[in-house]
Amino acid sequence: MAKEKLIELRNIVKSYDGEVVVDHMNLYVRENEFITLVGPSGCGKTTTLRMIGGFEKPDEGEIIMNGKVVNDLPPHKRPINTVFQRYALFPHLNVYGNVAFGLNNRSYQELVDFYTSEVITEKIKVLYPNFNTAKEPSRRQIRKAINALIDDSVRNALKMVNLEGFEKRKVDSMSGGQMQRIAIARAIINRPKILLLDEPLAALDLKLRQNMQYELKEMQRKLGITFIFVTHDQEEALTMSDTVVVMSKGVIQQILSVKDGGGIKITTEEYQTPKHNKINKVGIEPDVTVDLPEDIDNVLNVPEDKDTQLNKAKEIVKK
Repeated sequence: MAKEKLIELRNIVKSYDGEVVVDHMNLYVRENEFITLVGPSGCGKTTTLRMIGGFEKPDEGEIIMNGKVVNDLPPHKRPINTVFQRYALFPHLNVYGNVAFGLNNRSYQELVDFYTSEVITEKIKVLYPNFNTAKEPSRRQIRKAINALIDDSVRNALKMVNLEGFEKRKVDSMSGGQMQRIAIARAIINRPKILLLDEPLAALDLKLRQNMQYELKEMQRKLGITFIFVTHDQEEALTMSDTVVVMSKGVIQQILSVKDGGGIKITTEEYQTPKHNKINKVGIEPDVTVDLPEDIDNVLNVPEDKDTQLNKAKEIVKK
């Protein structure tokens, strides 16, 4: 059974100073999908991410979430959190304070709605063993229960990113990989339906970046939420993603569905190749097909473990 569409972009256009950076983009993202936008600098991938997050408004077209147009909805009202390339951590707060920041800055009523009355009541029973359930809890009891729930949420988020025991550490004493995990924990504690990641691994060294690729994929699987990832690294995209969207000059060049076994195939459902692309369909092996645009070398540099398939495909195309 196909998963529901969570986000849909319809004929999205965005320009800066008269230059079109996203040109009539049509794309949808399903629930619990790990989708990556990949392409060279200036191809429009980060602008697309920023429009989804509400940091930019499209000049034309509609951004639809859960069946509603959200073009004018501000970022904090969208079911989205963002992890930026530079992490944007607060140096005056320790690890715990950074992760708890979003929840600590919500109003009393927002926190009641976030945790729900039922969960808060159960926590009150734990904190106050003699609590009389026939009576309404006091505001002080509710506040204490919410604080305890925030503490649980922080510790669970840090456990998810393998940073248990680092609560009191200053963020400027952490490594690049640890700071990236803090930023992710700060995002997931808010229980977003969608997590946007704007090249969050770019500043890490090669070994750490490779380790984090697998950690992010496993984290996405455990959380069961949608990840929209932006990168210029094609191998990174193929390692983590369910779907790879290849962009160039503001246009989607191709959409690849990445199989669990590491192969590549083209999705056919509801996606159409832009008319200006000449496509050569070439069978590589059973159930795996690679579509090759004319400018494949400029659009997508397939990683080393795909070289054999790619060379074989090109030889068949030449014939």
